[in-house]
Amino acid sequence: MAPAIEVRDVSPEDAEAVVTLWREMAVGAGPQSRLLAAPTPQAAEATIRKHENDASGRLIVGEIEGRIGGMAYLRRTPVSPLHDEITVTVEYLHVSDHARRHGLGKALIAEAAAWAEHENCPHLAVVAPAVAREANRFLARLGLGQAGVLRFATTHTVRRRLAAEHAPNLLALLSSRRSVIARRAQLPRSPLVEEQSYGDAPYRESTVRESTVGENGYGEIRLPAEPESAGK
Repeated sequence: MAPAIEVRDVSPEDAEAVVTLWREMAVGAGPQSRLLAAPTPQAAEATIRKHENDASGRLIVGEIEGRIGGMAYLRRTPVSPLHDEITVTVEYLHVSDHARRHGLGKALIAEAAAWAEHENCPHLAVVAPAVAREANRFLARLGLGQAGVLRFATTHTVRRRLAAEHAPNLLALLSSRRSVIARRAQLPRSPLVEEQSYGDAPYRESTVRESTVGENGYGEIRLPAEPESAGK
């Protein structure tokens, strides 16, 4: 005989059982899970009471033989910002080990599909962890294909990573400056023109001479004397 299964909306008295399900879900998601830490039963109870009259979302639980063994969060959201259709998204779907293989997961998805039809939602979406192979195979058998990957992080982490992406690479900047200074040090000093005589005809030859500093603080350049034929 199949065990009795019931799916219903959560009540404040279920807070402790729901927190236990959340802890199980966080452990099953693996060490890389980005799920938040489980709240206290008191905090969960206060949140459940606050969302009791929320028309856009439902937290449902599944009972097997009178014992809570699964949960799911149903949320009505637009399909996209460019469409009028509304979809029901199933989030945080989880079934305990003791309640598996009895149809509790199907019962939770069936409740989500029934609510979607009642709200005239033509689509149903389910969020599942990428590492949960069994859950993803289960959803694939029900006709749910992969539509995307949901990534999660704290706002502080994203802001810090964005700042690091746009900040200049200080090490590369310092290395570039050192290379420029080294190349400048290897360059010869500025050549100054100096007059030398070759027989009776003076001529100008470029020689390297160290520049001197004048009284005004600038480099002083000495020009060669004019040849004797200048101005004649």
